[in-house]
Amino acid sequence: MTEITTIDTNNYAEMAQAMGIAHEGASKKQQASTLARLRIHHTPIMGEAEVNGKRVNMEVVEGGHYKLEIPDGPTYYAKDIKVRAFMQRFMYKKFVMANGNTPNRYVKTVMSDNLNMDLKDNDGGFNCGKPSGWIEDYKSLPDATKDLLKSIKRVRVVLGTVDLIEPVDASGNSVEVQTTPFIWEIDNRDAFKEVGNCFSKLAKMKRLPVQHMISAQTEERKLPNGSSFYLPVVALDITKTVELSQDDQNRYSDFMSWIENYNTYIINTYAEKAVSKHDTDLDDLDVDGIVDVEIEEEVA
Repeated sequence: MTEITTIDTNNYAEMAQAMGIAHEGASKKQQASTLARLRIHHTPIMGEAEVNGKRVNMEVVEGGHYKLEIPDGPTYYAKDIKVRAFMQRFMYKKFVMANGNTPNRYVKTVMSDNLNMDLKDNDGGFNCGKPSGWIEDYKSLPDATKDLLKSIKRVRVVLGTVDLIEPVDASGNSVEVQTTPFIWEIDNRDAFKEVGNCFSKLAKMKRLPVQHMISAQTEERKLPNGSSFYLPVVALDITKTVELSQDDQNRYSDFMSWIENYNTYIINTYAEKAVSKHDTDLDDLDVDGIVDVEIEEEVA
């Protein structure tokens, strides 16, 4: 490690490490449930409202709103939001349909700063079953392999804080919501690219995501069956720079701890499932069919 001989107040992380205070006063590691989840709500929420003195059934929250799910709390909705991204990570995930007594579940990998490596998952494998390496001829693959690849989502994970503009609750009532730390798992291909453009632009400018705000709305897309879904439409504000505070430093540390806790959980689950799979493979062996060969040692 190169010794630092000058104090750089603009590089807290490196200086804190050099000064031996990187772990002083650090927040306790957050549990995964302490971060609110940001998503796009695609379908309208129906409810009752009073119109001309009568109670009628109507949409109280339109489709295409962002929703912020507070752990063990309410869910809030807003058509427009402002995001301050502290960091992004990447992972794979796959939805597994319920089967018998087994409920719906997700297979997820650890989070990484890129997808150019094999990532352990909570099913005891890697990449949620996605084959390693670049697939040169997708069309020549067996249909089963194609179906598997389609089921595995590439995910851009954004962690930061969000402000909801004119938020409402699930009944459509106006509410006040403070700036909230969140996690947003973006697995739609178009949404992945749309949000990623902001990070690419910041990287080219050599600016950190936490220094700028991102405004986000949604855009409706129609499906062949007439239903709708929504994609994020984002705008990066490069005209204003957000100054960092000590609270931001603490929050950054909390996000890093959250990722570390999450990855530790996935790695531990991977290890348990991998051992279980190994034991199952051994149980499936035809032991009686194994020939025990004795090798006579030559005596010199």
